[in-house]
Amino acid sequence: MSEEPKPRRRQARGERRIAELLQAAANVFCANGYTASSTNAIAREAHVSPGTLYQYFPNKEAIAIELGGRLLHEMREAHGQAFTPENLALPLPELLDAVVDPLIEFNCANPAFLALMHGSEVPGRIAEEHDELHATLLTRVEEVIAHYAPALSVADRLRTAGMTFAAFKGGLDLVLAAPEGAERDATVAELKTLLLRYLSPLVDGPPAGDPLTDDSLVGGSPVGGPPAAGSPVGAPQT
Repeated sequence: MSEEPKPRRRQARGERRIAELLQAAANVFCANGYTASSTNAIAREAHVSPGTLYQYFPNKEAIAIELGGRLLHEMREAHGQAFTPENLALPLPELLDAVVDPLIEFNCANPAFLALMHGSEVPGRIAEEHDELHATLLTRVEEVIAHYAPALSVADRLRTAGMTFAAFKGGLDLVLAAPEGAERDATVAELKTLLLRYLSPLVDGPPAGDPLTDDSLVGGSPVGGPPAAGSPVGAPQT
C-alpha cells in the first residue's frame, strides 16, 4: 500500500502552521511595529511555544521576509488588476474606481503591509522589493496620466504623477485610520473626489477663453492691473 499520502499530510500541516505563524506575526507587527516585535510575542499570538516557532523560522527577520514576500506578491496582483488596458478606456471617474478600489481593498485586508514596509529596521531585502514596487506603481500612474493628458510635457507628467501618488498615499492613511463601515466608505469617496478634482482639469483642459489659462491673471484680473469688473474700488485683490 502506498505511503505517499502521509508526507502530503505532513506537508499540509506544515503549511497551515506557517500560515498561522505568519498571521500571528502580521498581528504583532501591526500592534507593536516591526522593531518592537519579538519572536516570543509572535509565538504567544500563535498560541505555540517559541520552540515550535523556531522549527519553521530561525528568527524574526526570516518571518518578516516570508510575510513581506507574500504581501508584496499579493500587492503586485492587486495593482495588476487595477492598471489594465481595459481600464484605460474608461472615463476618468470610473478609472479611479477601478484603480483605487483594489489597492484600498488590499491595504484594508492587510494592515501589516504598511506596518512592515514602513518599519525603520525592516530587512533590507524587503525594503528593496518595496522600493521596486513603489517605482513600478509610480510608473503605472505616469502611464495613466500620459494616456488621459497626452498634451502634458514629460516634466509636468512626472510632477503630476508624483503629486497624485502622494495624495493617494496620504488619503490611504486616513482610510485605514477610519472605522470600518460608513465612515471608511465616506473617506474612500472623499479620496476619490480629491483625485478627480485634481486630475479633471488636466484631462478635460480649461475651456476656451478661460482666464486661468493666462498665467498673468490672478483673481480674475491681470497682476498689477485694475480690479475685475464688478469689484469695488479699493477692494483687496486675492
